[in-house]
Amino acid sequence: MRIFMPSKPLEPGDRYGVLSDFAPGTRTLPAGFQIAPAFRPTPVDIVFEKDVAVTLRDGVTIYVDVFRPAGTEPVPVIVAWSPYGKGQGTSTSVMGVFGLVGLDNKVVSGLAKFEAPDPAYWCSQGYAICNPDPRGTINSEGDSVLWDRQEGRDCHDLIEWLAVQDWCTGKVGMSGTSYLAVSQWFTAAEQPPHLAAINPWEGVSDVYRDLVLRGGMPDTGFARQLRDYSFWGLGQKEDIIAEASAYPLMSELWATKIPDFDQVTVPAYVVASYSNTLHTAGTFRAWRRIASPDKWLRVHNGQEWPDYYDETNRDDLRTFFDRYLKDEQNGWEQTPRVRYSVLDLEGGDQVDVAADEFPPPDVTSTKYYLDGLSRTLSTTVPVPASEALYAVDANPDVVSFTTTFEAGTTLVGYPKAHLFVEARGSDDMDLFVLVQKLDAHGTPLSAFTTPNHSARVQDLTERGATILRYKGSDGRLRVSLRRLDEALSTEDIPVHTFDRVEKLAPGEIVEVEIDLLPIGLKFHAGEQLRFVVSSRNLLGPMMPALVEYVPANSGLHVVHTGGEHASYLQLPVQEG
Repeated sequence: MRIFMPSKPLEPGDRYGVLSDFAPGTRTLPAGFQIAPAFRPTPVDIVFEKDVAVTLRDGVTIYVDVFRPAGTEPVPVIVAWSPYGKGQGTSTSVMGVFGLVGLDNKVVSGLAKFEAPDPAYWCSQGYAICNPDPRGTINSEGDSVLWDRQEGRDCHDLIEWLAVQDWCTGKVGMSGTSYLAVSQWFTAAEQPPHLAAINPWEGVSDVYRDLVLRGGMPDTGFARQLRDYSFWGLGQKEDIIAEASAYPLMSELWATKIPDFDQVTVPAYVVASYSNTLHTAGTFRAWRRIASPDKWLRVHNGQEWPDYYDETNRDDLRTFFDRYLKDEQNGWEQTPRVRYSVLDLEGGDQVDVAADEFPPPDVTSTKYYLDGLSRTLSTTVPVPASEALYAVDANPDVVSFTTTFEAGTTLVGYPKAHLFVEARGSDDMDLFVLVQKLDAHGTPLSAFTTPNHSARVQDLTERGATILRYKGSDGRLRVSLRRLDEALSTEDIPVHTFDRVEKLAPGEIVEVEIDLLPIGLKFHAGEQLRFVVSSRNLLGPMMPALVEYVPANSGLHVVHTGGEHASYLQLPVQEG
C-alpha cells in the first residue's frame, strides 16, 4: 500500500555539513580536534570510521559512520537512527535550529547527527557512536520509508552487525530525540538480541494518530515538510502525503507504522514533555504500552533539544547506560520510576517530582460539567439543560467555560472531554478543544519552552510554533470518526478506531470523547481554568512556517449541556 516518489540527492547547501561527502576510510581525530570554530573540541582521541558498508538481510547496503575511543579495549555502542544525513551536524540548517531555541553550538562537537548523542562526549566516557544513513537515504541503497516496521528490521540488522565487531563488547543501545526516538520503538519491537537498552527522548508512536491524521483530520503540514526537506537519496522515498490522501481511514498501511509495543521488553529510559504537540501524545502512549519491566519516565518542563543536551540530563542518561550497557552496579534501579514536572506558567515550575506511576496514585479523575447558560464549569450537573453554540464562519467561532479554584489545585495526568454535540447545516464537525490557565484577573498564561525569548520567537509563537511556547493542553476530533476502540480505551484515555465514517443526521445529538494532551499544571487560589471548544485549531501549526490546516466545517456547532446531555471536562485533580 506504500506510495513512492523520486528522491533527490543531497547536494551542497543549507543541509550539507562538513562530513556530508562520501569518503570511506578510517582516521584518528586527536584530542582537541575541532571540526569548525563554532563547535566544541574533542576531549579525547577518537577513531572515525566513515561510510562503512553494512549489508541488510535483503541484500541492501547502507552506510554508517562509527566514532569510537582510540585504543584496544572493546566498548558498547549507541545507535542514532534517522534519515536526515549523518553528516548534517555542522550544516547551517542545524546551526539555525540551535540558534532558534537559544542553544550555543558549542554544546556539541559537530560530529553528532541532528538530535543525536554527541560522539565527543560519549567517546570520552567509553562508548562508541554509530550514525547510520538508513535505507534509501544519502548514499545508502534502496527506497526510504517513514517511521515504519521496515526501519525496525533494518536497524535490527545493523545492531547485530555492530555487536560482532572486534571493537564492540556486544552491548548496543539507542538514543536521540524526535525521529531518533520513534525509530527506537520500532527497533526494540524486533528484539535484536544485542540491543541492551533504549532512550527515546520524545517522539510519535503512531503515524496516523500523531503525524498525518490527528483526530482524523488531514493536518499534514509537518508531514509535508518532513517529506520534502529530508529523505535525500538516490532512489525513491515514501510519499506520506499521497498516502494520507489515499488512505484517510486506519488501514494495513497505518498499522505497519505503529510499533508492536508488546514486543518492547528491553530497559527503557523514556523522556517526555507536556508541551510538544507533535510528540507528547505518542511518547506517553508508548511509555504506557511497552512491555519493558524496567522502564522509567521523566517528564521535563521545556523543549526537547535544550533538555537533551543539558549536562545534568546527559549525565543522568550516562548512569542509565552505564548500568545496562556496561553492567555497572551503580544504583540506577533506585531512580524513581516516574519523575514528572508541574508547570506554573508564572516562573514556579516544579521538576523531578518522584512517583511510582503516571498519573500519581493521589490523583482523582474529576468531572467538571459544562453549563451553557452561565458558561461555567462545575462538579454538579447543571439544571436546566441548555445549549452553547457558534457559527463556524463567525467571530467568535468558539464557546468557552471557566471555573475558579478557591484553593491551590494541581492537575497531573490525562484530561478528556466528554461532549454531546450537534451539527446544524452540516453532517460533520471538526472539533478542537483547549484547556487554558488564566490568572486571577482572567488573563491567559503561557510560557516559552526554550531559552530564546526574543522578539523573533515572540512573533513565531503568536499563532503557531507550539513546540516553542506552551499555551495549554489541546485535543481534536472529526466527529464522524468518533467510534471508540473498546480494547484500547480507558476511563481516562479515549482511543478511536478511525476505521469508519459515521455522518451526523439533521437534528442528531451525538456523544463524543476527545483526548487532550497529558497535563501537569498548578493553579494558585483565585486562578481560573478555561475550557474552549472551537471549529479551528486555536494554537496554530506546531512548527514555524508550516501551512495551517483549514478545517472542513460549515453551519453551526452546538454543544449541549446539562440534563440528559450533561457534557463534561474530566480533569486529573491531585489531592492536597
